[in-house]
Amino acid sequence: MRRLLVLVAAAMLVSTGTAAAGEQVIGGERASIEANPWAVYLTDSGGAQFCGGTIVAPSKVLTAAHCALGRSPRELRVVAGREDKQDRGSGVSVTPADIWIHKQYVSADEGEDVAVLTLKSPLPYAPLPIAELTDRALYQPGTPLRALGWGRTSENGKTSRFLMQATVPVLPDDYCVEAYPQFVKTDMFCAGYDGGKIDTCQGDSGGPIVAGGKLVGVTSWGEGCARRGKPGVYVRLSRYAKDLHPVVDALPTGVVGS
Repeated sequence: MRRLLVLVAAAMLVSTGTAAAGEQVIGGERASIEANPWAVYLTDSGGAQFCGGTIVAPSKVLTAAHCALGRSPRELRVVAGREDKQDRGSGVSVTPADIWIHKQYVSADEGEDVAVLTLKSPLPYAPLPIAELTDRALYQPGTPLRALGWGRTSENGKTSRFLMQATVPVLPDDYCVEAYPQFVKTDMFCAGYDGGKIDTCQGDSGGPIVAGGKLVGVTSWGEGCARRGKPGVYVRLSRYAKDLHPVVDALPTGVVGS
């Protein structure tokens, strides 16, 4: 959906696992899958990548609700351990067993934009912990966040062949409300620069936003990509920790309801 377009980007001010970029995310750079083993992307059954996700437990992938809404498990593939989308010899591609979507989700810009894909068997990659309610410091204005994804490298450009990352700082809630009157402070946060230029974009929806070794956000929505005064809007994951833990911590047996 993102932006009502989707963002991608992020690289840490002190980046880890980066490589020389042959193509740029919007203001981003190449990222290593070895340094970010929990980063995954989603494809349809035909192999076309459309969203991102994060391994948050051995058999659980967290993504955006708008990436999963209206899709059955057999229509989705989770691709993990693959930095280069054209390198079919690396990583794994698996079909989810079940999809959980937050029961209050209506649309990304109204909040609750979270979904969990349950896999039949665990992935051989390290998961990333979810931010908790006690992690308020990670959402303070100015905090540098790392956003990752395989999305578009310009607003109307092509999606990236490689995993990309970029750094975007948390912006004050008042700035976000001014940019987007429908912004919900309790459920979301926005990040980016007043002048734009560095952002996530279409194809990054559902992907990870990281700080302090935790998953603090999910790429959700915004207006365009890297536009002046229109930062990316992300799910404030700490707000949903209590809703997510029963799903993320459950064993992959039976059907996970929404």
